[in-house]
Amino acid sequence: MLEHPPIANAQEKSESLKPDFLAEVQSANADYPYWDKVKYIRTESGLNGKQLWHALKYLRQLNRTSLHFGKYRFSFMMTDEIFELLHYFDMNIGGSLTGEHLIPSENKNAYLVSSIMEEAIASSQMEGAATTRKVAKDMLRRSEKPKDKGQQMILNSYQTICQIKRSAENNFSVRQLLDIHRSMTENTLDEENDAGRIRQHDNILIMDGITGDVAHTPPHHEELPDLLADLETFFNKDGKTFIHPIIKGIIIHFMLAYFHPFVDGNGRTARSLFYWYMLKKGYWLVEYMSISRTIYKTKRNYEKAYLYTEYDDNDLTYFILYNLRTMKKAFEELKIYLKRKSEENSSIVLIANIKGINTRQAQILKIIHEKPNTCLSVKEVENRFSVSNFTARTDLEGLVGLGYLSELQINKVKRNYIKSDKFDSLMKNKL
Repeated sequence: MLEHPPIANAQEKSESLKPDFLAEVQSANADYPYWDKVKYIRTESGLNGKQLWHALKYLRQLNRTSLHFGKYRFSFMMTDEIFELLHYFDMNIGGSLTGEHLIPSENKNAYLVSSIMEEAIASSQMEGAATTRKVAKDMLRRSEKPKDKGQQMILNSYQTICQIKRSAENNFSVRQLLDIHRSMTENTLDEENDAGRIRQHDNILIMDGITGDVAHTPPHHEELPDLLADLETFFNKDGKTFIHPIIKGIIIHFMLAYFHPFVDGNGRTARSLFYWYMLKKGYWLVEYMSISRTIYKTKRNYEKAYLYTEYDDNDLTYFILYNLRTMKKAFEELKIYLKRKSEENSSIVLIANIKGINTRQAQILKIIHEKPNTCLSVKEVENRFSVSNFTARTDLEGLVGLGYLSELQINKVKRNYIKSDKFDSLMKNKL
């Protein structure tokens, strides 16, 4: 179990305030370490870990922003790293113009659909969905019926994120929160009536996934209406003290998980509220960043960020820093992904020069060229490229007419499309 930090007595507090320590205390505070790291640090002036911790605590109290939700008090400190990361994001993922050069206009819809799928898959995998990314993506692209609870979780998350995207300009309300949770958890809960319903009991504990110990005891269920009302106000209105929108979105994420208003599905719902708030505040490039996938890779650190906050007097700085660092990783991964896609698309340009085909059809031909056994449906093309059923059907039938694809009759109504016998000869010298 994570160790709680020590509490200083009067003498230890006095010793930790010596001005000679200030420079090295500030240096130690640069990455905002928790007690589990601080206790092993030894300074040049001879401070042991415990003394350094008390000095850090004093330094951190000098410039804090306090928040209250119900009877619970939280606070955070703006560090140099936080200021630097916020500037980085404001320059790259916010506003109406910044970041537009990153997403090729002709592929925006396809990139967006893919990123929403990745976000839905990773967010659900964090909550126990065992389905692989490939199987999950195939299910979503083909609009197949979920085969198990894990696939249902992913489908729910995908549909909910799409729903939030369509209504991102709206203000938050508890009623909408219930709708989001209902959409997120439909057909996945032991008691179906719990979907979209605030929990009515306190028979719930948050366990440490590794040790099995109790990590968090949520507020009493009778406190939830007032806590959620405070969250609604925090989401929709600016207070007297300015809080940067990204910081505010991260705090909203934390609070929903901390309150734990539902029997299950709190994590997925909390992350969806962050997504909603970022879009509402103009950080549109977040749509293309799979932040949950990056969190999933460091899930233990994500869990620790919650625990550090709660164990250290509800100091939100730990959770804020973890999420800002994760966002930067997600953005860097997006840039790498887009660069790779740009290189891949260089071959699509050659295909697109084939007389009578458009860019989408060129991409379909590239898919078939790289994976000859691919079997495409109209629905899959519709979902993959975010186009209408008519457009998807027209694209596929056009390639059949040109001889690149063949129709495969599935039943009296449904047909799929596969590589034709003429494909290789037609594509010769095209790539």
